[in-house]
Amino acid sequence: MPIALVIYHSKSGHTKKMAEAISEGICKTEVSVTLIDVADAKVDDLLNADAIVLGSPTYYGTMAAEMKRFIDDTVKLHGKLQGKIGGAFSSSGMLGGGNETTVMSILEALLIHGMIVHGHSRIAHYGPIAVGDPDTKAIEECSKYGNMIGELILKLAK
Repeated sequence: MPIALVIYHSKSGHTKKMAEAISEGICKTEVSVTLIDVADAKVDDLLNADAIVLGSPTYYGTMAAEMKRFIDDTVKLHGKLQGKIGGAFSSSGMLGGGNETTVMSILEALLIHGMIVHGHSRIAHYGPIAVGDPDTKAIEECSKYGNMIGELILKLAK
């Protein structure tokens, strides 16, 4: 069975709620998913995953230091994540708080690893975002995003 990892950092619980909704969306596709706080994540776990989705709150227009540290530690896997599916999501304290720059900074790292990133023309183009506590619309978008990631995993596994 294909495996997805959803790794997040969350102090307020907002990004965690998003991670849970993304995981639920992935599960609807019959892909095995593991939800992990970045503090408990092991870089080597990425090797066994078919998809890796990273989420972080936005701090000063970019990802939290905890997520950046984890990504920096993945340098030892350079070249070994090629062809895996990647995704990103973010929460911030205010509209214009830097969500898209945070998502893009995570996606840049995934692309440098040679990962496949799936955009979308109708929902959040780069990955789901929330301002403050994710509302119903943000949670729904996270679930759709997870479902899209799960479907891509299955499509590429054929």
